[in-house]
Amino acid sequence: MSGDEANGDDGGAAEQPDEEEGEPVDLEEIRERLEALAADLEGLDSTLEAAETEDDLDVVEADLESFRTELESVEVPEPPETDEDEADEDAEPAPEAELQEQYDEIESDLSDLESDLEDQRGPYGDDVVSEIDDASGTITGTRWTEEGKAELIEAVDDFLDELNDLLGGSVTLVNQGETVPEQLDATLDDASEAVEDAALDADDDAETIAGLLEATDDLQSDIDDATEWTDLEIREQLRREGYYDVLDHVKDFPPEWHALKVHEKQGNVDQILLALETFDSDFMEEHCMEALERMGPEEAIDPMLQKANRRDQAAMAVLGKIGVDDEEIVETLVDYVDSNPNLQQPAFRALGEIGAADAVEPIAQQLVADEADVRSWAA
Repeated sequence: MSGDEANGDDGGAAEQPDEEEGEPVDLEEIRERLEALAADLEGLDSTLEAAETEDDLDVVEADLESFRTELESVEVPEPPETDEDEADEDAEPAPEAELQEQYDEIESDLSDLESDLEDQRGPYGDDVVSEIDDASGTITGTRWTEEGKAELIEAVDDFLDELNDLLGGSVTLVNQGETVPEQLDATLDDASEAVEDAALDADDDAETIAGLLEATDDLQSDIDDATEWTDLEIREQLRREGYYDVLDHVKDFPPEWHALKVHEKQGNVDQILLALETFDSDFMEEHCMEALERMGPEEAIDPMLQKANRRDQAAMAVLGKIGVDDEEIVETLVDYVDSNPNLQQPAFRALGEIGAADAVEPIAQQLVADEADVRSWAA
């Protein structure tokens, strides 16, 4: 007996597998499960259509959650990999691919049912409160004319009549706040609180909720119809702001220009800034900026800073005439010291008029600039 034989080393003996192969997947069983789930989903669809109350919908929701759990427990195997070069476009899809498509269709139908369930719920009292809050936000976030404010008061008063009739309440207009929008905002807060206190049930109080939502729709429609400040023509806006009150007679055309001259003489900076903000006219903007440059009023600092930050050269000139050594003004102008020549010149001049110490070093660096004009302005 050889040593190999004695040691049991038989070259002809069968080799043991390195690992046991997994059990084959039963595709037919998966197909049957998916078909059963598809049939169950059709039944849930019918149940949802028949649901009439929130309790009915709660039952359907629980069933849909259980169904999704069951569906997600189904594991569809990946189709076998194929060589792209050998793939046949006319070949039948792999069974695994067909099962995955069937699974995806069921999952899509389930998502649609879940969405339909949410759409079928309500409306609720919270929806009414949300609509009231939206209306209140529109009122406080808009500038209104005097007649618009009167229209809003009437609109809210009409809404309160409907609200009180539906809830048996007694909400009234309040005077809390300095302006009409603030007072109406406080009033609508009381209305929202009345709806919340009513604790409306989506089933038992469905008609009341529907009536309240109709009332909020009417309220929003009336708010939309109320006269906003922007509904006025520009000339009418200025007339109401007293811009033309300084005119005894129209000497120059257009009258806006003549009024501007009078406001400059009288030092009415607020009216000049109003005209600058309101008129969409290069002609009037130019004359407003020239008037402000001649006047140099500190009241114009903020709007001029905004314009200077948008590379407005005329605004830089006005800031220079104002002459206030303010950190924000100086930083804004210094940003243009190393800019293109069109912006450098007005920035240098304005900083020189202000006499800002923080601008000395940045301007001094421009004494060695390549362009002669820039060196001259810096000097």
